[in-house]
Amino acid sequence: MSLLIVFKLLGSLALLMFGMKSMSEALQKMAGPQLRHVLGAMTTNRFTGALTGMFVTAAVQSSTATTLMTVSFVNAGLLTLVQAISVIMGAHIGTTLTAWIMSLGMGFNITDFVYPAFFLGIILIYMKKRRIVGDFLFGVAFLFLGLGTLKETGFSLVEDPASKEAISAFFAEYSNGGFFVNLLFLLMGTILTLCVQSSAAIMAITMMLCSTGVLHIDQGVMLVLGENIGTTITSNIVALSANTQARRAAFAHLTTNVLGVCWVLILLKPFFAMVCHLSGFDPAMTTDAPDFAIKASVALATFHSAFNISNTALLIWFIPQIEKFVCWVIKPKKAGEEEDFKLHFITAGIMKTPELSVLEAHKEISAFSERIQRMFGMVQELLIEKDQNKFNKLFSRIEKYENIADSMEISIAEYLDQVSDAHLSDDTKAKIRAMLREISEVESIGDSCYTMARTINLKVQGKKEHFTEEQYKNLHAMMGLTDQALTNMNQLMGGRKDLFDVNRCYNIENEINNYRDQLKSQNITDVNNHKYTYAIGTIYMDLINGCEKLADYIVNVVEARTGTRMRH
Repeated sequence: MSLLIVFKLLGSLALLMFGMKSMSEALQKMAGPQLRHVLGAMTTNRFTGALTGMFVTAAVQSSTATTLMTVSFVNAGLLTLVQAISVIMGAHIGTTLTAWIMSLGMGFNITDFVYPAFFLGIILIYMKKRRIVGDFLFGVAFLFLGLGTLKETGFSLVEDPASKEAISAFFAEYSNGGFFVNLLFLLMGTILTLCVQSSAAIMAITMMLCSTGVLHIDQGVMLVLGENIGTTITSNIVALSANTQARRAAFAHLTTNVLGVCWVLILLKPFFAMVCHLSGFDPAMTTDAPDFAIKASVALATFHSAFNISNTALLIWFIPQIEKFVCWVIKPKKAGEEEDFKLHFITAGIMKTPELSVLEAHKEISAFSERIQRMFGMVQELLIEKDQNKFNKLFSRIEKYENIADSMEISIAEYLDQVSDAHLSDDTKAKIRAMLREISEVESIGDSCYTMARTINLKVQGKKEHFTEEQYKNLHAMMGLTDQALTNMNQLMGGRKDLFDVNRCYNIENEINNYRDQLKSQNITDVNNHKYTYAIGTIYMDLINGCEKLADYIVNVVEARTGTRMRH
């Protein structure tokens, strides 16, 4: 085998994988945010969930994309585990369309259609408005070019007697080896898919080897079964950093395919005989037979479809049992671990499309703003805490929350920066700009909370006089209004902005401003009347002004999320 042929094989695989990736990403961009609504609306029961997974995967041409999307939705709390399992089962059926596209490519010279697709694609890309369609055509063209080159290289390889003899001799050693040899090819398919991270690429190699006759069809179907297990490991690796439910969804993906492979291995002979009957393929057929290449590739595509359809039809009745099993295997994290201070919804590489990555970031920012409100609650507790040890512990927690807020702002901003590197629609660009402003303002709320806590701490450590009852009463009232503003903001961050009453946010902020002005005037009068010292009056007004400044940041967050400009 010459070095040129090796590079042609590797290059054609690279083209095929790049084409598949480009086509899938373009389709996901075209589907856009509708994918989330489809997954949310059409998963009312296990059967509609399976249909949803099937159609979404057929639409985006990637079961990995659908599975990762599903796992991320479970991570974000948008899908239950039962819904996720049914969607993943449907995705297994949807992905079989890829095998049929490849078998089509083995049937005739598809490279004839590649160059017109490239030409039309570049025109659409330069039209800008049709750029995504152009990207899709380029992806299809690269996919077909890779398939065509792979097929040509495969046939040129077997035309060389020495190469064909060497490859055939290698596979011949394992022919008729029984059950353990089948397991060897199963393991080979799993490992190759795991290494390449593309079941489509390994399926293309399998079809090429079987259609040229160097690999027996029996060995080919074992590689196909191995590919079905290998493709599930990707989602499990990605889900390692996700929450418990997301890891369970990924493990359910692996479980369903492993169970499927187990029962197919038990019934392999009758199942394979049925597939051969359906596809019109005779296992005893030689490479000299007419249309051998087409029939071999169709037989593999039929086996792939029959396996996934049969497995889904069988296991869909056992989804509750599968759910119990994965819950038993993957235990929930301890309370302390679940409430750790790392990002919960954003996980590196979990999403493949900007629109869906924006959804992940929205959920993370919502969790960020809720955490900041808890931080403000600690400041309120700090104001009234009399026990020195408890006071010190509470102040340390607030300091810790301040450091976490800084880290969260940077982490979310870096994630959004990565998302913005992709080709984005104007709407998505605007969303990312708004979210960058949101996290900056939410972090500023955290800074204000910490500044107020430091002011209270300085008063306590300095052994200065206490606030009067009237001052405490006014501080509690001001902090209560501020907490209302935070609650109102979090209702917006966690809900739908079209249902949010912006005027309520303005009214609370206006009330806080008026109250601050009233207390400022009263403070000057009280100091002049010697109700308390100027020093304690300064600390008192620092806390009042801190609440007012915090309310301004809340208005900025609401403006960024709703896209409105409010009056101050």
